[in-house]
Amino acid sequence: MAGKVLQFPSRLLGRIQSKASSLNDRLTRQTERYLLQMQQREERLRKKLAAIDSAGVQRLFAGSEARYQALARQLLSDTGGRGQAYSGIYPAYLDSLQGGMRYLKQENIAGAAAANSELQTLQSKLADADEVKTFLQQRKHQIGQYLVQHGLSTGLLGGMNKEIYYYSQQLREYKEMWNDPDKMERQAMTLLNRLPEFQGFMKHHSLLAGLFDLPGSYGTPQGLTGLQTKDQVAALIQGQAGTSGATDGGAGMAALQGKLQSAESQLDSYKSKLSTLGAGNGDVDMPNFKPNDQHTKAFWQRLEYGTDFQTTRTNSYFPTVTDFGLSLGYKLGHNNVIGIGASYKLGWGNGIQHIAVSSQGAGLRSFLQIKIKGSFWATGGLEYNYTTPFTSYQQLKQLQYWTKSGLIGVTKTVSMKNRLLKKTMVSLLWDFLSYQQRPQTQPLLFRIGYVWR
Repeated sequence: MAGKVLQFPSRLLGRIQSKASSLNDRLTRQTERYLLQMQQREERLRKKLAAIDSAGVQRLFAGSEARYQALARQLLSDTGGRGQAYSGIYPAYLDSLQGGMRYLKQENIAGAAAANSELQTLQSKLADADEVKTFLQQRKHQIGQYLVQHGLSTGLLGGMNKEIYYYSQQLREYKEMWNDPDKMERQAMTLLNRLPEFQGFMKHHSLLAGLFDLPGSYGTPQGLTGLQTKDQVAALIQGQAGTSGATDGGAGMAALQGKLQSAESQLDSYKSKLSTLGAGNGDVDMPNFKPNDQHTKAFWQRLEYGTDFQTTRTNSYFPTVTDFGLSLGYKLGHNNVIGIGASYKLGWGNGIQHIAVSSQGAGLRSFLQIKIKGSFWATGGLEYNYTTPFTSYQQLKQLQYWTKSGLIGVTKTVSMKNRLLKKTMVSLLWDFLSYQQRPQTQPLLFRIGYVWR
């Protein structure tokens, strides 16, 4: 088994180190930005409220600035050396991955120490970020209570609500990145999980082992000695239920089940009220505005790449032409996209008897799409088209041969089983500027396109 460890691919360790390092940097920058924005919002709010109740406002904001700065310093300097335990939902995959790096570091595998260090830093920074999130929620709650007590509008918290909500979403996305490992990470864990030595290592050094203080004999018959069996626990519950006023164990169990259901219903009621208030700690994030699900995504994650084509029939002035277009869209939100594009016009000649492939022009495009309902989108755009045959790029610089098109219409998204063509877009567009062209261009356009993220 030692030979298999020594042959562990170094490229996997480099990939894990790089991903953790990149996420550390992004998490630090994002958290710093949110802390600064929230601190600035508090300062502006403090100045507004000071004219109403200077003494109360002074108490409300006492020490707030120092706490913001302390959290920022902690985040910047934390490298995991404090041994801070992770809080929140148990990160199963991240725990396994970090355990794997510690095991490889123990075996003196090149690159494991650096990867382990980055993962340790990431774990601590995620814990710091949770601490920041909790603090921001507490500040919002404290300021909100003050506003209510003094009969002031809680609308003053509008900016804070957005900042905290989007920061919580950003933090959740960072955590979920480690619950969806890429191919190389899965390969690394597959190789490690084949080693009995690594399995034994994780029983003693994982977060889960530290949380439950698992004994060395965990999983063996010796480790189960003295523990109650399932039947013993069931008998104990039935006995306790039976002494609570029921005449037999079966009725006692039914009474206990009824009490549990009542308690669960009451708990759901409390959770609903807590969600409505939007206060407290943890992951209670109930926005009082319509969230933009693209707000926390990186720029490149909001891009859409597309291609489309349309064919216009021959007439007295133009041969049959097919426009092949490429587009780059940017998602402003879940329901709207803006973008730019370009097209190339390929001529086919006039009829089956006169086929002649030629360069019939080019085009530049801009577009806007807004979802109407379901799979239907309202589409609009402005295009410039060069509709004269050309043989060199220099001819395209002749601006007098470019014409404008103003397009409005409807686009329908069609889901296809083919992965490559999964998002197919079918558009019917009206060129309301076509009537101004001499010679007049085709007013109705039918396009078929495909979009990829």
